Amino acid sequence: MMLVAALLAPLATYASDENDAIAVVQKTFDGLAARDAAMIRATMLPDARIFAVRGDAAPTGLSIDDFLSRIATVEGALLERFTAEPKVSIRGRMAQVWGEYEFLHDGRFAHCGVDSASLFKTADGWKIAAIAYTAETTGCKGY
Repeated sequence: MMLVAALLAPLATYASDENDAIAVVQKTFDGLAARDAAMIRATMLPDARIFAVRGDAAPTGLSIDDFLSRIATVEGALLERFTAEPKVSIRGRMAQVWGEYEFLHDGRFAHCGVDSASLFKTADGWKIAAIAYTAETTGCKGY
């Protein structure tokens, strides 16, 4: 019995790390909805970056500070959510959370796409180093 427990322990740790990594991304979404810069910042490394690609335009990148400044100026309710369970890949202290999402502004569909978050496990838990996402208005689930 001890041998079985010893063999299964790494799997339990991996599942826990997967859930924890997803929870960090979800906390970022929750912070966005709450317009809580401190909550969002708590999920990120100090020099985190946000990258976006829209259509054929060149990808754009923002520091976390610039991202938070932009969010503060948007009026109305914001909601970002995964439309299906995201995929998680972990190797050591590095994780990737990848999933399709939708973004609503004042309860109306704004865009959808794919969120790809790169995280590192720190002494304080998983922290986002970068988020890259697509912003699409066609081919979205339910729209």
